[in-house]
Amino acid sequence: MTTLDPRTTALILIDLQRGILPYAGGPRSGEEVVATAKTLADRFRASGAPVVLVHVGFTPETMPSQTVDRPSLPAEGTPPAFSELVPDLRQPGDIVVLKHHWGAFTGTDMDLQLRRRGVRTVVIAGISTNMGVESTARSAWELSYDVVIAEDACASRSTELHAFAIEHIFPLFSRVVASGDIELPA
Repeated sequence: MTTLDPRTTALILIDLQRGILPYAGGPRSGEEVVATAKTLADRFRASGAPVVLVHVGFTPETMPSQTVDRPSLPAEGTPPAFSELVPDLRQPGDIVVLKHHWGAFTGTDMDLQLRRRGVRTVVIAGISTNMGVESTARSAWELSYDVVIAEDACASRSTELHAFAIEHIFPLFSRVVASGDIELPA
């Protein structure tokens, strides 16, 4: 078991939204990730720990402008429903963060929102393991948060990409656990 203090821990769910769910190719589907994430979020809410719902959206004005070998975003931005959080995920009191980069800390007020609540540990899950989740986890570690990855509440484009991040990247700056092994005592 991984015992965390609900007074200083937050759950961060990455990109559980209409436009990202179809990209979950392994090791589990987007629907499976959402179901596990909802259960985990309910446990955090019941313990009084904050839940942060991060979604990504781009307009032509907010598109990253760097030159890359393989652009993954349409130049015209994303369709309107792309950024909508999955139904029944958001609950009263949740913190919602709109990001315009892979990571949820860059260009947002998430660090401020967490620090004002006394958060020192973050549990991160979502889609895609090796993009939004990994980028957010790296930034969290660089900002001196203790980082926990809820492995069974993550998915990537493929099982291989997910496994590489879980086995080789995350252990360098986080603890990787099953969501059911996270304990939030009163």
